[in-house]
Amino acid sequence: MTTAATPVRRAVRQDPAERRRALYHLASPVSVLTTGPEERMHGTTASTVTLVSRSPLLVGVVLRAGSSFARLAAAEGRFAINVLGGEQADVARRFADSSRPDGSAAFAGLAWTTDRYAHAPLIAGALAHYVCRFHSAHAAGDSELLLGHVVRATADEGLPLFSYAGGLYAGSLRPAKETAAS
Repeated sequence: MTTAATPVRRAVRQDPAERRRALYHLASPVSVLTTGPEERMHGTTASTVTLVSRSPLLVGVVLRAGSSFARLAAAEGRFAINVLGGEQADVARRFADSSRPDGSAAFAGLAWTTDRYAHAPLIAGALAHYVCRFHSAHAAGDSELLLGHVVRATADEGLPLFSYAGGLYAGSLRPAKETAAS
């Protein structure tokens, strides 16, 4: 095996505000992660959930470093991902608010059922639910990457809720136009 010589890296100079503005152009679906059981329920909003592996079926979630959700999911050994529909912006905001009540009080007035495997809330009206067994958590810069092995997934119909340019948007999906190759 041959390896290339490591090039000398020079600092890249760029206005941090411009870099941040460009990164806001990454659109992503919004989810609420939940863990249980009821006496230890917790939920948090995440806008970075992605398929990591098809075999085994792994999803990844980016959370802030030191996330209490990642710690609780690891302790429980399982968690759920609720992919929110376009009409659930209020749910996303509720679980993004650090001043929300702790435990089951955070779910008061919200329709949900308990998943029999994860013992975590499955939020009614979500477009999809992924029930996961905790796989691992990894520090990544100022974030933490939580990996879950999907043991069960369900999907419903509807339009997604997206995070884009610092705001929440109810997505209307339409196929991109196909153009002839030149």
